[in-house]
Formats: sequence, structure tokens, C-alpha cells
Amino acid sequence: MPKRYKEVPRFKTEDEERAFWATHDLTDFVDPKSARRVHFPNLKPTLRTISIRLPEFLIWELKELANERDVPYQALLKNLLAERVEEELRKRRRAA
Repeated sequence: MPKRYKEVPRFKTEDEERAFWATHDLTDFVDPKSARRVHFPNLKPTLRTISIRLPEFLIWELKELANERDVPYQALLKNLLAERVEEELRKRRRAA
């Protein structure tokens, strides 16, 4: 006989929902086999401000490159950093 799942209640606030799920098991309400991967294309990553000291010449070179590409230099710096981190992670995975 198939398991009967409970109905998920309606919540008035996010805090109420958070408190509910902290004390209840999701598998009493949803069949895990029915789960499917979802994609949130408009979800923006959480950003954290950091402070980093760079030599002035490097900042000027970043600004020059950014100007040539018509992008803000901080956006260019984030992209360059992300590309390099991904490259290093790929190297690590190949070596493992």
C-alpha cells in the first residue's frame, strides 16, 4: 500500500514556515522520488564586500583593460578572478 503524504500547511510568514520545517520531516509530506532538479536563472548570488590591497599599477592596468572592454573595472576583476579560480579547480580535478 502506497504511503499517504500529509498536506503541507499554509504559512503566514517565512519565520512560521522555518519553525515548522525545523520540527517536521519533509518525507512525511513529499515523496522524495518525485523530486526533480530546478533552475533559478534570475537568482543572484550573495555578495560579500571584502577589502584587498593591490599595487596602484595593477589597478591602473585593470582600469585600462576594463575601459577597452567598456565594463567597470571591479566587474572585470571579478570575472578574471572567477576564471582563474575555475582554471585552478579544473587542474586540481585532473591531478586527482
